[in-house]
Parts: sequence; C-alpha cells; structure tokens
Amino acid sequence: MQIVMFTKLFKGLTLDEVATHLNQVGFPGVDLLIRDGHQVTPAQPEGIAPAVALLMRAGLAVPMATTDVVEATPQAERVFAACREAGIGTIRLGYYKYAGQGYREIFDDARRKLDGLDALAGRTGVQLAIQLHGDTIHASGAQTLRLLEDHDPARISAYPDPGNQVVQDGRDDWRFTFDVLKPWLSCVGVKNGGWYPGTINPMGQRQWHSDWTGIPDGMVPWDAVIRHLRETGFGGYLTLHSHYEMPLGQALDQTLLDLRYVKRQLES
Repeated sequence: MQIVMFTKLFKGLTLDEVATHLNQVGFPGVDLLIRDGHQVTPAQPEGIAPAVALLMRAGLAVPMATTDVVEATPQAERVFAACREAGIGTIRLGYYKYAGQGYREIFDDARRKLDGLDALAGRTGVQLAIQLHGDTIHASGAQTLRLLEDHDPARISAYPDPGNQVVQDGRDDWRFTFDVLKPWLSCVGVKNGGWYPGTINPMGQRQWHSDWTGIPDGMVPWDAVIRHLRETGFGGYLTLHSHYEMPLGQALDQTLLDLRYVKRQLES
C-alpha cells in the first residue's frame, strides 16, 4: 500500500509551499487535485507535467490525481493524456449526483457516460476511479457495484471511503464494502468522523450533526480496516484527506498525527 496526501487542504498556496508542507509532515506521495481554483486546473492540462516534475524534485511521488470529470469530453481527454504523460496512472472521477428523485434516469445517464469514459481510459492508458461519496448514486458499496459491473477494473475502478460512508449516506458494514468491490479496488480514502446529538426541534425531534475527527478518533475502526486490507492483499493507494476546518498550521499538526497513526497500523 502506498500512502499519498490529497492536496485539497492547500488551496491558495503555491506548489512549492505544498511540497514544503508535505515534506515537513512526512508524506511520501501526492494525490494531486486538478480543479478550478487550485494549483492545477483542467482548463490548462499543460500545467500538469510541470506540477508533477516540481513535486517529484521535492522527493514526492505523484501516482494519482483527483478530478471532477464525469464524461468523456475533449477537455477530459487532454487532462487524462497529460496525466499519463506525467506518470499519473490513477485518476479519480467526479460525482453522479442524486437529488432525491429520478434514480433510474440518473443511473442510465451515468452508465452511458461511464461507457464513454471506459473507452477514453483505454485510449489514454489511465485507470479511473469512482469514489464512494454522499449525495450521489455511488454512496455505498452496493450502489457503486451497479455502476462498475461489466467494466474492466484496469480502466474503471472503485475508491471506497469509509469516512464518507460513516458521516454521509452510504453506510454499509465496511467489510461488505471491501468484499463486494474487491475486484475493482484501486485506492481507499482515509479520514474519520462521527455523529453528535444536538438540540430538539419544535416538533420534538432530536437533531444530529456530523463532523470530521482525527483518524484514530472517529467511528471508522481504522485499525481493523487497515489490518483487513493488509490481510486481503490490497496493494493500492491510501489517500489521506484532511478536511479539518481550522487554521492550516493546526490542520497540519492533526495531519501529522493521522499519518503517524496510519503508518503504525501498517507496520504492526
């Protein structure tokens, strides 16, 4: 398993600053976010190779990237080709959103788009990944399986995220998630969170809210999850997500603790 850091935390910083922070925390690699408003944007795929080169000069591997791509477009092809040329082999896709109605239409549209992306992945030589995420039709393992069926894992793969499943709307037994998606597993999102009771509304219903926690402190039993991944031979990426709403220095302190915890579990 290879540990990488998702760069969403570093919005507004230069790539040099990103590299400095990642080296200070001790990350060996990067999950590079390609999104408007961040260091690398989809409208300028020619910036991907220089960004990867800069990070690699700083001693950081860049094996994967995250995008918002949901269909095969000329821009998506340019982004995928630029990633492949820069040495990025795995690319996270965007989300097929669910708004509370019309599942069949959303599903059929998503399958059509994934068929096009499957062909595009084959032409550009990359592996795409569907992340389990709330407010989508791929929030749980069972939902994601429906999208992945009949797709070659070498072109379209699964990206379980137990932290998302705990605090959003995709709750499975985590063992089921990894079991049902096993042929497609390529990377795993690593974060943690939980649910907390709040006030009672005027109708007498208790209100609950979710929040992110440190990786050892939330509802996902990461010690058991990492042991399971190790015992079942998972050899993909563990991408750490620091979604902490706090000053950057404090978020980096927590990220350091998270990284040390994950490394201890891998070594135990």
